[in-house]
Amino acid sequence: QVQVVESGGGLVQPGGSLRLSCTAGGSWFTINAMGWFRQAPGQQRELVAAIGGDGSPKFADSVKGRFTVSRGDAKNTVYLQMNSLKPEDTAVYYCNALGTWHDGRYYPNSGYWGQGTQVTVSS
Repeated sequence: QVQVVESGGGLVQPGGSLRLSCTAGGSWFTINAMGWFRQAPGQQRELVAAIGGDGSPKFADSVKGRFTVSRGDAKNTVYLQMNSLKPEDTAVYYCNALGTWHDGRYYPNSGYWGQGTQVTVSS
C-alpha cells in the first residue's frame, strides 16, 4: 500500500498564498498522474488541479490564474501553489495519486488518497 501524505495547509488572509505538498510512497516512487481535490463543509469533493496527462496541467475554472501545480526534485512529490486566496477557497485539500486520464479529465484512484490538509482563508 502506497501512503499519500499532504502538508502545508493553514490559516491565511484573503489575498495570501500557501503551498501544499503531496508525497506518495518512498523516494523510489514516481508520481506520474495525480490530482488535487478539495471539499468544503456540506459540499462534494471537487477537482482543483491535475497533472500527468498528455498535455498541460488542468485546473478548475475557479482557480485558473491563481493556482499552479509543479513537481518537486524528488519524483514522489508534487506541489500546489495557491496565490490570491479567497474565502471560498476554504476547504480540506486532498491529494490523489496514480489516477487515470481519459478525454482530458483526471479520474482519481480510490486507493491512493491522502488524509487531507485544512486550508482556511479568513481575515
